[in-house]
Amino acid sequence: MGAKLAALNSAILPGVSAPHSAKPVIAIVGAGNVATTLAVALNQAGYSVDQIISSEGVSSLRKARLLARKVEARVAAAGKAQIRADIVWFCVPDSAIAPAAQSLAHSAEWRGRIALHSSGALTSDELAILRGRGAFVASLHPLMTFVPKSRPSLAEVPFAIEGDPAAARAARKIVKNLGGHAFAIREQDKAAYHAWGTFASPLFTALLAATEKVAAIAGVSGKASRKRMLPILQQTLANYAKFGAASAFSGPIVRGDIDTVKRHLQSLRKDPITRQVYASLAQAALAYLPVKNKAAIKKALEALR
Repeated sequence: MGAKLAALNSAILPGVSAPHSAKPVIAIVGAGNVATTLAVALNQAGYSVDQIISSEGVSSLRKARLLARKVEARVAAAGKAQIRADIVWFCVPDSAIAPAAQSLAHSAEWRGRIALHSSGALTSDELAILRGRGAFVASLHPLMTFVPKSRPSLAEVPFAIEGDPAAARAARKIVKNLGGHAFAIREQDKAAYHAWGTFASPLFTALLAATEKVAAIAGVSGKASRKRMLPILQQTLANYAKFGAASAFSGPIVRGDIDTVKRHLQSLRKDPITRQVYASLAQAALAYLPVKNKAAIKKALEALR
């Protein structure tokens, strides 16, 4: 598989010698938000992205061609791919990882190659078919949010790694070159790890959407509410980052102001969903944060049931 694979193996396999400066060649499977961010970041970090591998759908191939142009890579449909890369990184939806690995099982001599996938919830066992053909496999997940109109930097981003030791070592080198921070995650902890990330971004976004709805109840439109609440959001995150949750917590609940809490709940009768979100978050505050007058607040929340 050439000098670059030998260089990779020198870092992960005993008794193989090659220049330490050479970076392995990488193929990306997929062309969505995660794949695009990773491919561009890898290219900027000095990796050769040899190939963008896509399903055979028209839309998928179109996205693959757009990404390939950005990183000067070739495009191949999964059923016709001939893999030459040292590392193959699967950046497809969770349900598509195992089928994609199956479709590429005969596209390369897998012995000694590295196969990674980017799922936060699933383990490296999704690539078991490639492991059975001699590949070293691991899951490598960036704890970051990826949306169509944004390309976040991966500098300082944590990456969770789980899998075969040889693949994990190769993954750590990639993370280091991307400017991120690698950490190990156990197989049995991956679902909880991904739930943590879901709280940190998707469900936080859902909370912001609910916050906009409450603003609408108060007569403030969505666009205006976003603009007006940015200062308090930014200061809250700054306080959380500097002091932690307990010292960043403010407002009527921390003060035990039961009358204000009741007024809030009354005002939210117009929208049962935001009322329930308020109650659920208030219950979390009672459990995890310093709160005065806990018994009275708990009683007010229980009255909603």
